Amino acid sequence: MDVVRIRRELLEYLLELAREFYPNEFAGFLREKDGVFEEVLIAPNPHFGTSSAFFDTWMLPYDGSIKGTVHSHPGPSARPSQADLHFFSKFGGVHLIIAYPFTEDAVRAYLSSGERIRMEIVD
Repeated sequence: MDVVRIRRELLEYLLELAREFYPNEFAGFLREKDGVFEEVLIAPNPHFGTSSAFFDTWMLPYDGSIKGTVHSHPGPSARPSQADLHFFSKFGGVHLIIAYPFTEDAVRAYLSSGERIRMEIVD
């Protein structure tokens, strides 16, 4: 996979969430339909702090449509940290990082290995 496809409406919602939670991070799981990320699922009982986000993954329902994750970085870097890479390894698929100032240009997509891939926005 060299490109991830995301619905424009979902991307705009994710950017809005990042702005609303700032200066804290937020995190969620991405649902895919027909090869396009369409929805975000926020796990129950999350903790969103200034340097991390976590939740009880055992509270997640089984959902075969979850194919990726998303989280924000309150700083300007969208590069995955060591903690991010560890998290990526537990949830295969695609991982989006939204960096400050939470604009479309500040979003990066990665594989579980940390390799950056291209993001395509679809209407």
